[in-house]
Amino acid sequence: MKNEAIKNIFLGLSLADALGVPVEFKSREYLKQNPVKEMIGFGTHHQPAGTWSDDSSLTFCMAESLVKGYNLKNIAANFIKWKNAQIWTPHGHVFDIGIQTRRSIDTLQNIMQSEDYEALGLLKYEPDEYTNGNGSLMRILPLVFHIKGKPIKQQFDCVWEVSALTHGHIRSAISCLIYLKFAEYLMKNFSIKEAYVAMQKDIKQFFVDEDILSSEINHFKRLINNDISLLNETDIKSDGYVISTLEASFWCLLKTNSYLDVVFKAINLGDDTDTTATVVGGIAGLVYGLETIPNQWIDSLARKNDIINLCEAFSNVYE
Repeated sequence: MKNEAIKNIFLGLSLADALGVPVEFKSREYLKQNPVKEMIGFGTHHQPAGTWSDDSSLTFCMAESLVKGYNLKNIAANFIKWKNAQIWTPHGHVFDIGIQTRRSIDTLQNIMQSEDYEALGLLKYEPDEYTNGNGSLMRILPLVFHIKGKPIKQQFDCVWEVSALTHGHIRSAISCLIYLKFAEYLMKNFSIKEAYVAMQKDIKQFFVDEDILSSEINHFKRLINNDISLLNETDIKSDGYVISTLEASFWCLLKTNSYLDVVFKAINLGDDTDTTATVVGGIAGLVYGLETIPNQWIDSLARKNDIINLCEAFSNVYE
């Protein structure tokens, strides 16, 4: 059963990613006129159908590292290998990488070359709030298997240092924690709504216990203090800001009841289509399974067999 859940998560997120790649950066207005309803190819990045982006690449890099146990240095090394097109690219080259992620991986490479590995743990003291893109949220989901069941403070410490490999600001780390607490409840067979409410309660207490600055808490009010699903679509942004992606993902998940419905709702919000789709896709795969997805879509996934082999290796460790 656990093996099936992991497979549904990994295939679910990479399939959603691939569905969103061809229309990345398309506006919501454009997609209202030309909604994505099936697997297509080419488009924005001129990639064949079934091609996933850096979202899945970095997720698989981290998952592959976690198979060997939790090791921040090893995760960083995998990210560097990916950027240099040695591992986990869909077709042997990197075609999509965020500005902050590129800059951060260059920093990781300098750290690794200097062998100042303690510096990896200091990346989380990033003071610049303008580094809060969605690049750590998009890849964080496999970490739930390592942190589940641990006290939330311990979970957060781990999440923050993994997030900080590319996005060090506390806002990105809190966003990742919110997403993983939600996933943790779903793994306990909570419904999406039940998991959302339970996560809200935990995060509110976390903010108090850890004395999180009110200036940071304010960024999460719509998601944590209220029911995000009650907002109109016009109030939901789908750009590359981590809060936008987090809110859009929960909004889509709470307003749908099938894998394909949630993924297409995420994509057709426009802008950062592949990342919003990836963030909901892993969760939707876990909750709904993949039985309703056309087999040819899954078969078209780049490196499908490698993904399945990774799922099996991961399942052997995180049973």
